Amino acid sequence: MAAVKKPYAAAVCGVKNSGKTTLLEKLVKELIRRGYRVAVVKHDGHEFQADTRGTDTFRMQEAGAYGTCIFSGTKWMAVKQEPQVSLDTLFALFEEADVILAEGLKDSALPKLEVVRKDISSESVCNRENLLALVTDMDLQLPGIPSLGLEEVGRCADLLEREMYKKTER
Repeated sequence: MAAVKKPYAAAVCGVKNSGKTTLLEKLVKELIRRGYRVAVVKHDGHEFQADTRGTDTFRMQEAGAYGTCIFSGTKWMAVKQEPQVSLDTLFALFEEADVILAEGLKDSALPKLEVVRKDISSESVCNRENLLALVTDMDLQLPGIPSLGLEEVGRCADLLEREMYKKTER
């Protein structure tokens, strides 16, 4: 495996319930099997609850702290109230990663795989700029964009690897 500029970032996008998380889970396992260190950044269109009622960090947030951090010997988690956080800020949290996969961000300029599943949607909805492939269970074709099956995780990983190394050759 050749050296890769770190980290390479790409998105897995699609409409709600299209199978983004399922594809991401399989991609993470496949990329790790290939020797990459992988991180995932998930976009949530709603205000998620980062902590649970009754924990010390939740109590500190309730008291007005704009940020909390909890850590142990092997992991840590920080929650920070900050409007309009940038992808660069989030990706910087994982500077040691080889690959950062983002879930969502269909309108971003990130290279992306779009999941289109026939029971959920019938067409591509993402920004076509940097669309690497459609991952679908339909005969859906876009000019110049490959279509891969929902179970073709190896081919998805191959495509990401090619793009990753293409980026380092520039």
